Amino acid sequence: MASKKNLLKTLLKGLETGDPAAAAVVNEAKYIQHNPQTHEGSEGLAELFARLAKTSPKVTFKRVFEDGDFAFAHIEYDFSSLRAAFEVFRFENGRAVEHWDNIQPLRGPNPSGRGMQDGTSEITGLNQTESNRALVRNFTEQVLIKRQLDLLPQYAAADLIQHSPDLPDGLPALRDALQVAENGKPCIRYQHLHRVLAEGNFVLCASEGRLNGAHTSFYDLYRIESDRIAEHWDTVESIPPRSDWKNDNGKF
Repeated sequence: MASKKNLLKTLLKGLETGDPAAAAVVNEAKYIQHNPQTHEGSEGLAELFARLAKTSPKVTFKRVFEDGDFAFAHIEYDFSSLRAAFEVFRFENGRAVEHWDNIQPLRGPNPSGRGMQDGTSEITGLNQTESNRALVRNFTEQVLIKRQLDLLPQYAAADLIQHSPDLPDGLPALRDALQVAENGKPCIRYQHLHRVLAEGNFVLCASEGRLNGAHTSFYDLYRIESDRIAEHWDTVESIPPRSDWKNDNGKF
């Protein structure tokens, strides 16, 4: 049976190539779609593939990971414009049965000259997967959600390499960004951590919150080195109002 990483690649490359093997990866009878802008089931997938094929899309895999029943990837899409994406699939018996994503226009370089998707890609330290998962979960819950910013140095390296498009490297810039407030409320508010996926030195978190008051999905990818967050990538996407959803499954 093909690895979940290869199944994910086959499926998403189908957006670009039209390969019928891509559709075979999906178990249409069970498939649950969490992209609010895509209809449920095979009709939604067919519509999506047909619409995107018209733009001569390009799918470039930057990083691909596997965690239990899940495969997840960091991707550059060119759908007439460049976008940075995280794609997450859950598999049963070698077929995709559930899908989540978070996509935003590709921006940058940031103040430190880094792009949203460049940087380290080598997966190492597979025996550290669970300790790295726990570290990032605690960081998200304590620092980002509970806003215990004094704990930042316990979780992240002082010389943190930053790929977020508005931030330079280092902890001071991250701390400053998290402290910005308007009308007494933080502009960046993490409220719920929904999922933590990990392979070796990489950990992906899917979180829900508010950005400048707007309902927002935050996907953050971290690289861990020497028990600290050493590198960070993200995508940030506004969640459309419930009345605009094309399925009833929710973003998360």
